[in-house]
Amino acid sequence: MNIKYFSKQLKNNALTISDLVNNLSDEEVRWRSESNKWTILEVINHLYDEEQKDFPLRLKYMLYYPEKTWPSIDPITWVMENNYNEKDLSDSIKNFLSERENSLKWLNEIDEPNWEQEYEASWGKIKAGDMFAAWVTHDLLHIRQIINLKRLYYKSKFGDYNSDYAGKW
Repeated sequence: MNIKYFSKQLKNNALTISDLVNNLSDEEVRWRSESNKWTILEVINHLYDEEQKDFPLRLKYMLYYPEKTWPSIDPITWVMENNYNEKDLSDSIKNFLSERENSLKWLNEIDEPNWEQEYEASWGKIKAGDMFAAWVTHDLLHIRQIINLKRLYYKSKFGDYNSDYAGKW
């Protein structure tokens, strides 16, 4: 696994996420497509949580303390408990980007990680390399989610017009 290459992808993903939400209105970032779906602002704060409490932390445990139990996480509950839709977008993006930068600094310091190191999670074994791969692709899931939320928001504003001519989603 090429840690330098995928670290660069993590950096690029963070910049893409920031670019996707910059200059959006307050209405756009707090808009919910359905009552049980996340808003863009909730997605950004979820990414900040994941950067602090999930992927880098759990990867550190796997590489340095494989015998220790991971700290528990509850990303879905945190969104509502911490009122993420009430937060400021600018602050939320800054928090995420700052935490990602800390993660990238740490990744840059790792020397020859054991990607084969396994952890016995509640669902089964996971390797450190699997965790790193999941971290990189987790960003892509949320990039897709943000793009779809923007599309649905625009669709809600088109009135009687539709965008089907653009292509199938």
